[in-house]
Amino acid sequence: MTNYRITGARSAAGDPLQLNIVDGRLAAEPAPDAELIDADGLLALPGFVDMHTHLREPGFEASETVATGTACAARGGFTGVFAMANTDPVTDSVDRAAHVAELGREADNAEVFPVGSITIGLAGEQLSPIAAMADAGVKMFSDDGRCVMNSALMRRALELSAAHQVVIAQHSQDHVLAGPDAAADEASVAAELGLTGWPWAAESTIIARDVQLAELTSGRLHCCHITTAESVDVVRWAKARGIKVTAEVTPHHLLLGSDRLSGLDTTFKVNPPLRGSEDIEALREALADGTIDVIGTDHAPHDLSAKQGDFAHAKPGMLGLEQALASVVETMINTGRMTWADVVRVMSTAPAQITGTTNTQGGSLRPGEVANLVLVDPIRRAVVDREKSSSKARNNPYHGLELPDPIEMTFYSGHLSYSRR
Repeated sequence: MTNYRITGARSAAGDPLQLNIVDGRLAAEPAPDAELIDADGLLALPGFVDMHTHLREPGFEASETVATGTACAARGGFTGVFAMANTDPVTDSVDRAAHVAELGREADNAEVFPVGSITIGLAGEQLSPIAAMADAGVKMFSDDGRCVMNSALMRRALELSAAHQVVIAQHSQDHVLAGPDAAADEASVAAELGLTGWPWAAESTIIARDVQLAELTSGRLHCCHITTAESVDVVRWAKARGIKVTAEVTPHHLLLGSDRLSGLDTTFKVNPPLRGSEDIEALREALADGTIDVIGTDHAPHDLSAKQGDFAHAKPGMLGLEQALASVVETMINTGRMTWADVVRVMSTAPAQITGTTNTQGGSLRPGEVANLVLVDPIRRAVVDREKSSSKARNNPYHGLELPDPIEMTFYSGHLSYSRR
């Protein structure tokens, strides 16, 4: 393994740093054979952790594999990703979770944490073996892509989360209010585009139910990809009551609005949908004040065929890992809403703490820690080109936009997982 000496970098607070990587860990002194890296003008931050990644393998390798998806993660500054369970077969057993983790070790681009499904086959009818999977090291459970509509099942899942100290991550979508044909934000653009509307209440009513179930059970609830002002209000209310709830916002819901749907480009179809300006403002405010805890990319690659045809029938989903930090810098740093220390909180520290992965992720860059870190250029900008993505897919909603281009190098467990040099 190559050892490194990184000079000239500064911390998120602006303090000068000298970082030494020796045998995969940060060290007080450099190794005699250390390779010198000049990081003058760069920030050194703990590696990012994504609680919401779709790696597609097994079953949908035409869209992405664990290797290509984690290459995207490294390119985005991520050293840990949580791989959602909606693969084929679904990650609903100990063996299947172990297989996903092993694929991550083989790729060796980032630490892959398998997410177990809440219900068998994502069918919403019978709980997966949550206790056994938790005992085997699975830290989070989600039927993401589908909502657990059965309140009794959700209650039991939250009871198990309390007993086994794991997280239940809910895709908050009332499938009656926002059914399979829902394609666009009802409040802003659906009617004028002739599309079936996705109403805000379909999200916030599920969150309202689930936070009360979390209070009832002392369970640990995480709200995936919240998108509306009303959802923010519910989460804020729940936190004020001391309920164990956390929430995430995606990079695309921070940066992109429902006006992007005007040309019916299927690249911009996502679930939940892009929202209007009032919702975007509420999301940015909530991320800044801590009501929303983390950035979750909801990286959702699709092969070309899934995005072809008319908007109503195309599959929802966008790439997210590579431009995640760019979106946060553009909407939160460059507008003065957040500092670089806040970025560390929402992209590294908080997701590691929520998921119980602080033994390897979300560190403070002190000697002795696993060398998971990213070097960031705080001022570089570039036009996004989807053809330069490490993903197998090309459904990149940032294509053609001039955005921050911050990632210089990513180190995962001490080795260089990505470098633009």
